[in-house]
Amino acid sequence: MHHLYHCVSARSFRALWMLEELGLAYELHMLPFPPRALQRSYLETNPLGTVPLLVHGSARLTESAAICEYLAALHPQARLGVDVSEPDFAAYLNWLHMSDATLTFPQTLVLRYAHFEPPERRHADVAQDYARWFLARLRAVEAALQQPQAGAAPGHLCAGRFTAADIAVGYALMLADFLGLAAQWGPGTQGYWKQLQARPAFRRALQAEQAAARRQGVDSRPSPLLRPFG
Repeated sequence: MHHLYHCVSARSFRALWMLEELGLAYELHMLPFPPRALQRSYLETNPLGTVPLLVHGSARLTESAAICEYLAALHPQARLGVDVSEPDFAAYLNWLHMSDATLTFPQTLVLRYAHFEPPERRHADVAQDYARWFLARLRAVEAALQQPQAGAAPGHLCAGRFTAADIAVGYALMLADFLGLAAQWGPGTQGYWKQLQARPAFRRALQAEQAAARRQGVDSRPSPLLRPFG
């Protein structure tokens, strides 16, 4: 059994989506956002106070892209990973790491300084700068979709198929959509995001988090849309 600690539409959605794509049994533990402030007891389970936390036997993982890589490696038959013997192995790893370090990170600063800090600590110029920073780096996604590498199928980032890299980057697009940045994407990226949202496992993940939030008495609104200080 996989135990996933999750906030609605937070980075932990990557792990939830992976579990659904793989058809694995899991228990979803819903937390209010941010859990380190609103559910202090969670610090006993994860001292970082962050999501995701995936517990699988003795394994404990707290990085969303690493969870995607871990689950893909454990279930090679699903072909959501890219093997070291495949030509796109390096591209696959690069997209996985880029998804969080390059694409999600600047958006967390937009969220913090435009919405999550008290009014006196907000900085519109910082939020705008990091929104532009994100959009500039998103050009790599647009380029990959417009001019796929040899062997890549249209609508996928690497290896000619849907992989964990698409899940990892797809969450960065999900977050950007919540932030109102989608109108500034290129046409390839916009089409790619629509394609990802149409996947049955993506839809099941959305339904699972909503149902679990209601059962466990957690606010079912997407975490990026919460405004702690109005």
